[in-house]
Amino acid sequence: MQKTKFSQILKKFGINISHRRPRPTEEEKTFSQSEILVSKTDVRGVITYVNAQFIEISGYSQNELLEQPHSITRHPKMPKIIFKVLWDNLKSGQEVNAFVVNLAKDGSYYWVFANVTPSFDASNKIIGFHSTRRRPNKKGLTAVIALYDKLRQYEIIGGIKESEIVLKNFLEKEEVSYEKFVFNLQYS
Repeated sequence: MQKTKFSQILKKFGINISHRRPRPTEEEKTFSQSEILVSKTDVRGVITYVNAQFIEISGYSQNELLEQPHSITRHPKMPKIIFKVLWDNLKSGQEVNAFVVNLAKDGSYYWVFANVTPSFDASNKIIGFHSTRRRPNKKGLTAVIALYDKLRQYEIIGGIKESEIVLKNFLEKEEVSYEKFVFNLQYS
């Protein structure tokens, strides 16, 4: 069987082997305060729409992004617990904000402050998600990087359950919810 035919069969099952994860570099990309990165996904997180700014910073073409899981841009330095918080909130119909480090096609990285909202049909059923991402506040980003480094260390030691405990304890000590914590970092 030819490789392309095999790839097409796998794609029917939601598996795409045409994109290999890039090797992360230490090169950071930034974008202007006025730019907004936009994407939409279905309920499984598969990309259905991307704007020009998202295409540009990610380094992928529109065709490379569409019909791919949004995790195509997931950086390995991003704590898994943050995505668990994000998905738990979204699946319950709530919007969520998060600082996220993404991996570009060339291996460089870029930080965003993401606002992700569920999209609903006429019967109030979640049919997808809409994400707008802005440039993060530098002061807030410094605090987030320290927290995320700690969460990743605990994930290495004890998995996502361990980092969930660390995050919960951190938020309790700060007497704030995750949503309020990141919102305050971005807008204070």
